[in-house]
Amino acid sequence: MEEFLSIKEEAKAEITEKKSKFIAEVFYVETVKEAEEAIERVKKREHSAKHHCYAYRIIDEKIIEKMSDDGEPSGTAGAPILSILQGKNLNNVLVIVTRYFGGILLGTGGLVRAYSESATNAIEKAETKKMQKGAEIELEIRYQEYENLKYYLSKINGKIISSEYKDNVKATIQIPISYVDDFTLNYQKLPFKIENSKKVKEKFVDI
Repeated sequence: MEEFLSIKEEAKAEITEKKSKFIAEVFYVETVKEAEEAIERVKKREHSAKHHCYAYRIIDEKIIEKMSDDGEPSGTAGAPILSILQGKNLNNVLVIVTRYFGGILLGTGGLVRAYSESATNAIEKAETKKMQKGAEIELEIRYQEYENLKYYLSKINGKIISSEYKDNVKATIQIPISYVDDFTLNYQKLPFKIENSKKVKEKFVDI
């Protein structure tokens, strides 16, 4: 998959239904490990809550999906959250809905509505963005060429992640995957001079 939709930022939304409080949180995650760590953090922080239901979709070589009802009746929590992610075609997204039980049973229909509404509200707060396959490049460039690099990156939807100023500027940049060869194998053809460069890793980047 070369392009997909994800979220712009983490967000939180809360609703109350018959005295039960539903707190939905949405996270950008790139790996299953990141998702599971976020789930554990929320469980520890909201340790007095009765349920921590979640769903996520993560792009690896294929789309990985997982959901959990965490003690709620089967199909009333994790499945509705996952269905929302699928319906909006969102990837690299984790949604956790924490429920503080208010003493009144909601029934299966009430639970589905509450988990769906809280998850939807959090996702809408986070907003969406397009992502594409890209890469991080480490390079060394002379000071007089640094502004040319920044200008060029602005034209190709790239950006500078970090810079270290020594005899030359050592920079880590993020670029779309289609420009990797230009910055590694054929950098002599760029409209500015790079002393040396190497690809660090591939990753998904904002469009």
